[in-house]
Amino acid sequence: MSETLTAEIQRTGLSYVNGVILVLMAGVFWSSMGLGIRMIEAANVWQILFYRSIALASFLFVIIAFRSGFRPVATIRRAGIAGAIGGAGLVIAFAGGIYAIQTTSVANAMFLFASAPFLAAFLGWIILRESVRRATWIAMIVALLGILVMVVNGISAGRMAGNLSAILSAMGFAIFTIALRWGRLEDMLPAVFMGGIFAIATSALVCWGRDYGFTISANDIVIVLSLGVFQVGLGLTVFTIGSRVVPAAELALLSMTEVLLGPFWVWLFLGETADFYTLAGGTVLMLAIAGNALSGLRRKPVPVI
Repeated sequence: MSETLTAEIQRTGLSYVNGVILVLMAGVFWSSMGLGIRMIEAANVWQILFYRSIALASFLFVIIAFRSGFRPVATIRRAGIAGAIGGAGLVIAFAGGIYAIQTTSVANAMFLFASAPFLAAFLGWIILRESVRRATWIAMIVALLGILVMVVNGISAGRMAGNLSAILSAMGFAIFTIALRWGRLEDMLPAVFMGGIFAIATSALVCWGRDYGFTISANDIVIVLSLGVFQVGLGLTVFTIGSRVVPAAELALLSMTEVLLGPFWVWLFLGETADFYTLAGGTVLMLAIAGNALSGLRRKPVPVI
């Protein structure tokens, strides 16, 4: 474990094990997205994003106010450029994720979301000059093969837009992850709040400019607001807290509970299944992730603090 993370553990009192549990919980919260979007009756991606972001930003403002001694504005301003970049990345992740689930299978979208750790590693190598292990490079190549299987099949199945949106969403989350590391701020929850505010503004402009309107059914509003508070708000809150004491290379891997549980919920409650190519490509991708994680554990045993 790096000296920076060790110092953070000592300063916050949050152990590595507790951090891991929080990141795993984040994946569980995020996994409800597919089921929630599938239960939407008529709202489109921008209407969903608008109301979900209002719920998210309101929830996070209360959390930030409470944790900052009721000085939320000053705390949000301290996030600075890193917070704004992270927030912008989340807008991409939010919009791309919603559209992907609306236009392709939940399993296909979730597996493609799983490319986020490799995108984050690649961005970290370019932007932060972080070293990337040989095993991770190999895993990236294997993961790319799995992604290609799903994307190429998506072309013939008419799901190309959904597949590309899922990859774009993964890129947005990778940008957020890199911003967390680059900023090295005491509290990155303001970046999530900024993401909510940016998403409100962006979706409102689209809804107004394209005449979608802001009226949606009672069923849709309840589901969307619940997704904002529980699926996104709580998920990103516990992920952000846990990320302070867990090495970046492990963060996205631990949160992959989202990928495993997301398709399970829609199968259990709605009977939605995945086709052969989705399962084949997704299996290759998950094997790449697991292989990279296991190789990392063999190189550097996880300390229990």
